[in-house]
Amino acid sequence: MNRKTAGNSSPLDDEEMLLVLQHSLTKKRVLLIDRHPPARDALRLMLGALGVTAVHGAGNSAEVIRQVKANRFDIILSDFVLDDGRDGQQLLEELRHAHLIPLSTVYMIITSERAYTNVVALAELAPDDYLIKPFTAEQLQGRLVRAIYKKHVLRKIYEHIEASELLEAIAACDRVIQQQPLYMYDALRFKGELLHQLGRTQEAEAVYRRVLEGRVVPWAKMGLAGALRDRNALDEAKQLAEQVLLEAPEFLSAYDFLASVHEAQGRLHEAQQILQRAADASPHNTVRQRLVGDVAARNKDFLVAEKAYGKVMERSRGSTLRSVDDFANLSRVLVERGDVEASRRIVGEMKRELRGDKQAALAALVVESLCLEREGAPAKATQLIDQALEMQQELAAEAAEKGRPVSQRLAIDLAHACIATGKQTEAERIMRQVAAENNDDDHLLGHIHNVFEKTGQAEAGKALLAEVSKEIIRLNNEGVMGARAGNFEESVRLLMQAADQMPNLQFLVNAAKAIYTLLDKRGWNDELAQRAGEYLARAQQKDRKSPKVASAKQMQLAVAKKYGVGPDT
Repeated sequence: MNRKTAGNSSPLDDEEMLLVLQHSLTKKRVLLIDRHPPARDALRLMLGALGVTAVHGAGNSAEVIRQVKANRFDIILSDFVLDDGRDGQQLLEELRHAHLIPLSTVYMIITSERAYTNVVALAELAPDDYLIKPFTAEQLQGRLVRAIYKKHVLRKIYEHIEASELLEAIAACDRVIQQQPLYMYDALRFKGELLHQLGRTQEAEAVYRRVLEGRVVPWAKMGLAGALRDRNALDEAKQLAEQVLLEAPEFLSAYDFLASVHEAQGRLHEAQQILQRAADASPHNTVRQRLVGDVAARNKDFLVAEKAYGKVMERSRGSTLRSVDDFANLSRVLVERGDVEASRRIVGEMKRELRGDKQAALAALVVESLCLEREGAPAKATQLIDQALEMQQELAAEAAEKGRPVSQRLAIDLAHACIATGKQTEAERIMRQVAAENNDDDHLLGHIHNVFEKTGQAEAGKALLAEVSKEIIRLNNEGVMGARAGNFEESVRLLMQAADQMPNLQFLVNAAKAIYTLLDKRGWNDELAQRAGEYLARAQQKDRKSPKVASAKQMQLAVAKKYGVGPDT
């Protein structure tokens, strides 16, 4: 936001600094987002008058995604109203969520609505500034220079975060807090999030309480709520989130948080209701619509699930972010509702759009098998499942070789189709593997439980999940106990074996940590370091924000630094 510095002077009062920043503006790469070509042309001319020549344009969200994947932009200027019903704020949230633009990118929204400023102030991911039409080139330059200066002040924080150097990022936050009072709250926000990511919950809680002593802001209250949830104070966390929603109903991440607390407490219907409220307020956010669909499907509210998944499909049409799971989710719910013809139409669309994608081909076989079983043609359904099982083995082999993730939901759908066609052994094998590899993903485990429940095997499903959990604990304890006894080589061997057999987040992180401990004690080994890096990369694919992953990453950086090698060596 455009805020003046308290006191008689600020860094931007320095004429020399302004000249430097104005000159740097001419070297920036800019993306203009507006559905009207004449508006983009007018803004391009205005930037040209300021000396900015590296200017790209995008007229719709799909084009934006393609552009940001192909180029690194210093500045993005987005109109508030976009072509597909979304707005510039929602686009920012999706770009950040998918890690498609770096933190150092200036993101500014252009709007004719003065009331928009209230929305921006409450947003979870606020843009760097907003411009109200009409404006002059001088006004644009002034806003951009101030935003660039803020990025300059916070640049070390960004650099360390993007390098996964979280401890160094926290130290950079402290320097900003001490030396740049104008940006103290920005640095405190980053510090709280970083401490939370590292699992240092009490310290994060202290940071958020410090902020709330000086300013009552929704993000600080939600940060505190997250810290309370992490130490299992669920009722307190829920009360704080509810308070935020009363005070700032536009702060949509509070709805998501409150839904997650309801879900953790086993109140799925309440979780669905709160997510639906958020989705109604922001109907074009595909991430939230997926959550609504997931929870509604688990609640067997298939009509709502169909509507939510349908919106995901509608919003992602033509986008590179569309996935096999989006098609599979909607087609699965349509089968549940008995509308097999509509399910087949979705599958046909998937086959056209994702031609040549083996996962899409597998999904088509699975869905058609479920349709045939629903229509009373078990023999034909069984033939398709035989083909699907063979294709799944091929996909698994390719995934292991190339390091590409395979859709776990699709695997559960395949297991469901196996049960429906009498292939119980194959179904249990698949379910065990998915549960073992995703033992900390409550959504997937809930999906597994639902499949067993709707096929009349609820108790068998509970027993299978309990057995998997027990085996994970046993294997993990063996490896950890070896390390505690000082037998680091044996600990590495056991945990690597566990990670290879059951590549869940816990085993991947523990195997990586065991290797880094061994390297720290016994000396550097390129082969082992490479294995640890592979385990850590796979863990990051599962959950980039996990405190366990963050802790292992810091260990990797520390050991690599000790021996003077790059962390990825």
